[in-house]
Amino acid sequence: MLNAEYKELAIQGLWKNNPGLVQLLGLCPLLAVTGTVANALGLGLATLLVLICSNVTVSAIRHWVPKEIRIPIFVLIIAAFVTCVQLLMNAYTFGLYQSLGIFLPLIVTNCAIIGRAEAYASKNPVKQAAFDGFMMGIGFALVLVVLGAIREILGQGTLFDGAHLLLGDWASSLRIEVMQFDSQFLLAILPPGAFIAMGFLIAIKNAIDAKMKKAQVNTHDGTIERVRVNFDS
Repeated sequence: MLNAEYKELAIQGLWKNNPGLVQLLGLCPLLAVTGTVANALGLGLATLLVLICSNVTVSAIRHWVPKEIRIPIFVLIIAAFVTCVQLLMNAYTFGLYQSLGIFLPLIVTNCAIIGRAEAYASKNPVKQAAFDGFMMGIGFALVLVVLGAIREILGQGTLFDGAHLLLGDWASSLRIEVMQFDSQFLLAILPPGAFIAMGFLIAIKNAIDAKMKKAQVNTHDGTIERVRVNFDS
């Protein structure tokens, strides 16, 4: 029973209820900083860490939080963890910290984090809340990375440009030149390009869902129920 619950949480976070593709939450930083894979991955990891920690904390104190003031307390908890992440990034990945700018502290107002704290963590045990935060964070980070990869390839013809900002100097060798451009494709780099790419990602997901649903209907219709008939002598 517990394994089925974890499996459902994984499916919900990665696909069925993905914060970026289905709930459409946290779109401001998602569209603003996904110009490169490095930026997208940095923001995705920061959001993942805050989601897990806030979910665990909210679940642990859920019996002692009055319902009337639960939202301010949730925001306070999230803000505390965002501050911790900011200080860590400022200390160890300063270049990426500067690149993300104001969108790093804006994680506090990310509706995906507050929504999971309210909808799931405040009503379930710590283990399930931690796993829910992990899967929702991974789902959000995957959308960030895919969107960042699309925009980086179309915008400047590279992949993993600026990876050293997140992983250190050794990561400079990860940079891949996919295409040669005389000048950057500004539409892909600027926010309007992010809206267009995001629209295509959502359309692709909806098309896959529709195809899977149609396949399930066809399978169900093709199943013949066998009935055993007993004749009395």
